[in-house]
Amino acid sequence: MYIPINTPILDKKEISAVLSVLKTGSLTSASKNGGKNVQEFEKLTSEFVKSKYTIAVNSGTAALQAALYSLGITKGDEVIVPSFTFVASANAIASTGAKPVFADILRSNYTIDPESIKKKITKKTKAIMPVHLYGHIALVDEIKEIAHKEHLPVVEDAAQSLGSTLRGKHSGTFFDLGCYSLYPGKVMTSGEGGIIATNNRKLHEKLLMIRNHGMIKGYDSKIFGLNLRLPELSAAIAKIQIKKLPNFIKIRTRNAKLLSELLSDCKIQIPTPRKNEKVNWSLYTIGIKNRNKIMKKLNEKGIGATNYYPIPVHKIPFYKSKLKLPNTEWASKSVLSLPVNPKVTSQNIHFIAKTIRDLLNE
Repeated sequence: MYIPINTPILDKKEISAVLSVLKTGSLTSASKNGGKNVQEFEKLTSEFVKSKYTIAVNSGTAALQAALYSLGITKGDEVIVPSFTFVASANAIASTGAKPVFADILRSNYTIDPESIKKKITKKTKAIMPVHLYGHIALVDEIKEIAHKEHLPVVEDAAQSLGSTLRGKHSGTFFDLGCYSLYPGKVMTSGEGGIIATNNRKLHEKLLMIRNHGMIKGYDSKIFGLNLRLPELSAAIAKIQIKKLPNFIKIRTRNAKLLSELLSDCKIQIPTPRKNEKVNWSLYTIGIKNRNKIMKKLNEKGIGATNYYPIPVHKIPFYKSKLKLPNTEWASKSVLSLPVNPKVTSQNIHFIAKTIRDLLNE
């Protein structure tokens, strides 16, 4: 038996919803507000994250792009972003013509270090993009203070943190724009898809245009936009998934808590939420010595332990630089994500913990 790190959890409800759309023949909509399923999904998502508006798009990357376009980020600008993230964060910035400026992270929860942000600000800085990595919420209070002082907008990359909260407030809603991913490996899915959350009416109107080639009524593009629309088929799946999400997170939380208890006396860094923080446990990530060796042995025993991310973005070929980011480089060599998804049983968790303990004692 193999225990996957993450897997989409679908049943007859999603299949029925897709078939229903197929029977109508209305697979997508180029109207300003999107198709029936898109609009219904956006309403459900707004209610879930407690945001005035949400805009559904066709990927998490598209969500980041659209958010940056709505702020007018362009060639010659700089956007501060952590290097310890998936490359999509930086690519979305680069797609505008702007330069991603890489900051270091905190070892405690792998999110961007506010002190590193301060050091990276220049006259060209036009935005900050914190990433709520693995479901852990970045230090939003400190980031808000910096952003206010420097008059900078903030785009939250909440791709991995849909459902995570701090003091009851959802990730992706601390600033003007928050972006989520609905990729199959996330806490819920639409196949491919993304969401942008905002409480700003003007940005909402702009984003509706940006996702649809800048159009309002058709053939009347007033601003730059692309086809970033979420298809009706994907929205139909997402409508079912968002209703299941609270239970998905409940099971992930239960699994994460048990795993932390079983590993509490081991010589590893266990992920620990801050006070008043509720993590969605998109990825349960530990810090461990001899990571590659242990990961290989876990995989051999059928445990889908995975390393996110073995190469920091500032070191991959496209962005390669000699920048020194010590915590980022430590994390890339030390982190290991373990399965806690809703299909993982308590028996699986005990097996994972015992296997890690045995390997540490070898």
